[in-house]
Amino acid sequence: MAHKAGFVNIIGNPNVGKSTLMNAFVGEKLSIITSKAQTTRHRILGIVNGDDFQVVLSDTPGIIKPAYDLQESMMDFVKSAFEDADVLIYMVEIGEKELKDEAFFKKITNSKIPVLLLLNKIDKADQGLLEDQAELWQKKVPNAEFYPISALTGFNVKEVFERIIELLPESPPFYPKDQLTDKPERFFVNETVREKILMHYKKEIPYAVEVDTEEFFEEEDIIRMRSVIMVERESQRGIIIGHKGSALKRVGVEARKDLEKFFGKQVHLELYVKVNKNWRSNQNQLKRFGYNK
Repeated sequence: MAHKAGFVNIIGNPNVGKSTLMNAFVGEKLSIITSKAQTTRHRILGIVNGDDFQVVLSDTPGIIKPAYDLQESMMDFVKSAFEDADVLIYMVEIGEKELKDEAFFKKITNSKIPVLLLLNKIDKADQGLLEDQAELWQKKVPNAEFYPISALTGFNVKEVFERIIELLPESPPFYPKDQLTDKPERFFVNETVREKILMHYKKEIPYAVEVDTEEFFEEEDIIRMRSVIMVERESQRGIIIGHKGSALKRVGVEARKDLEKFFGKQVHLELYVKVNKNWRSNQNQLKRFGYNK
C-alpha cells in the first residue's frame, strides 16, 4: 500500500476550538487551551503517524485585525498556513457569522486544495439552530466539505480524521515516525507557564506576558527548569508575583503538575519575573521569542 503524507492546516477566528481539535487528533496536549482570545501565538505542528500515513497538523493563531507588532507576526503565521497546506481546515463555531479578515475568507473560498469546513461546539446547539448554521455556512463556503463536530466531546472527530487521510497525497513521511511535534521541549515549558497566567490573571496582564525558559537540564529521574516571565511594566511584575509571592507560586505549582504529566517524570521548576519594556512592539525582542517576520 502506498504511503500518504501531507500538511493539514487549521485556521479560524479566536476561540473556535482549533487547539482542542488539534490535541484531539494528536492525542497529546500540544496547544494550550483557555477561554481567552489569542491564546495561540505561534504556529504549532502536531504529527500523527500510522503504518501508511503521516498527518502533519498545524494549529495557527486565531484570525484578528493586528493592533501591534506581535499581532502582525501572529498573522504572518496564519498566512504561511495557506502556503504549504495539502488540506485546509476552516473552523467556525455555532453562532458565528463571518471570518474577521475578508482577504483570508476569499483565500478559503477560492482555494484549489481540499477544504473541510468544521462547525464546532454543536453540543451547545439545538437541532433548529444547527440546521440554520449548516445552511448558512454551506452557502458561504460552497467549495468546502461540511462537518458538524464537537472537538470537546469528540463527536465526528474520528470521521474528519479518516477523511483527512483519504485526501492526503502519496508521499514519504516528512518527519521521523516517532516525532510528535516540530517544537523543542523548552517551548512547551514556556506555553504551559503562559497558559496558567492566561487562566489566573485578568485584563491586559496575560497579553503583556512572554515566557523564556533559560535552563532545561534533564537528569535520569528529574528535569530541572528555570523560566523567566517577561512583562512590560513594573506594575505588571507586582501583579504577577502577588502578595508575598502567592500568585507566582500558584502558577508554578500548576505548571509543574502539567509538565510532569507531559514529560512523564519529576520536574523542578523555578520561576522569575522581569520587566522587558514594550517587548510586543520591539522587533529584536519578537525575533528572540520566535515571532520572526
